[in-house]
Amino acid sequence: MASRQVRYTAYAGTYIIVFVAILAGINFLANRYNKSFDTTTNKRYSLSDQTEKVVKGLPNEVRITVVDKTERFMGSRDLLDRYGNLSTKLKIEYVDPEKSPQLARALGARSFGQVFVENGAKREEARALTEEEVTGAIIRALKTGERMVCAFSGAGESGFDEMTGDGIGLAKASLERYNYKTQVIKQLQKAEVPAECTAILVAGPRFDYPDAVIDGIKAYVEKGGHAMFLLAPALKSDKDDGAVNDKLAALLDTWGITVNNDVAIDESGSGTDSGFNKFVFVLDKYEAHPIVREMRDVGVAVPLVRTLVTKDKAEKLIATPEQSFSTKELDLKKLTGEPPVGAKGPLTVAAATSVGKSRIVVFGSISWATNSFFRYPGNRDLFLNAFNWLSSDEELISIRPKDPEDRRLEVKPGQGWIFPFASFFPPLLVIIGGVMVWLRRR
Repeated sequence: MASRQVRYTAYAGTYIIVFVAILAGINFLANRYNKSFDTTTNKRYSLSDQTEKVVKGLPNEVRITVVDKTERFMGSRDLLDRYGNLSTKLKIEYVDPEKSPQLARALGARSFGQVFVENGAKREEARALTEEEVTGAIIRALKTGERMVCAFSGAGESGFDEMTGDGIGLAKASLERYNYKTQVIKQLQKAEVPAECTAILVAGPRFDYPDAVIDGIKAYVEKGGHAMFLLAPALKSDKDDGAVNDKLAALLDTWGITVNNDVAIDESGSGTDSGFNKFVFVLDKYEAHPIVREMRDVGVAVPLVRTLVTKDKAEKLIATPEQSFSTKELDLKKLTGEPPVGAKGPLTVAAATSVGKSRIVVFGSISWATNSFFRYPGNRDLFLNAFNWLSSDEELISIRPKDPEDRRLEVKPGQGWIFPFASFFPPLLVIIGGVMVWLRRR
């Protein structure tokens, strides 16, 4: 009997030890390899390609510190735990200034809800607890040196500080969020571009540049500067005529990119299927250049675009579908009818090239980068990827965090019955089912 009890005790002890070991192993693996599955259509609870690329590629330890009240930490963990799962080099801490005032003061915290990113002695603050702001702060903390984008002004360019539909204020804000400083060059007669400019931006001039400005751009690029040119079609209307920018086009031609004096028209339905007209292309097929290689099936909306021709070392970035054509008819009144057909698609609308150590990107449109279109899914990525390439930050070229998708139910007039139906019909079915079951059992 004693022998049997010892044997049973040994068996029970072994089972308990094995069971506890299995639980410990599962807990260890779950803690070390946290996995989740995002079934939302817009991947709302998944980190973007850029965030994964930046965090997984951390060269050294980086620390994120949230300064807030203890009871609010759970809201921060929902996002930051996803960051922590990407790399063991990313450390996340939570500081309650009421409990640890010295730590909060050492960080320079001024209020609740601040988020700091530290890389060694360098510290950056995320302006909000969102993926875009946190990833932007990590990038700023990692990058050394200053990157300055200088936008030309004085010839009717889209305003770098304007938040109207025709301005490019959103583009400027995005550059600043991702470690670029910005400056407006208000000059038309000076021959020199400021030496601190990492890259210049020529954003749709509506008037021709004088020779002094053309010479200044040429000298800047030939000395190793980088440039992006956004040139709109020279459309004619009752109010004014757009600039052909002959001198600027001639300069670009010497660098291997010919800018045609035309406008492209979509016959594929790519734009009209998205609610636009025939002058707006929605494109999601790209060439193999680093600027667009990571964009895959993310679409960009490109309105009012003139076509380009590449030669020498210049490379195509984006082209229109085969069901498209260009026309040299630029009168808006005549364009609404059936304009004469020029070259047929596919037509190049964006290109890039290198001149010595300089890098140049040319788009045949300015409208795609304006505030009216900048929030279209791929437009911001395309704009920032182009500047990442210009400033030799190719490791940052990727798809960035997207704004949460608005999927609210729009109820049109005459559809007010939906809410009473949805509110009362399901409970009514349950009551009817319950009554039927009761009657049957009775």
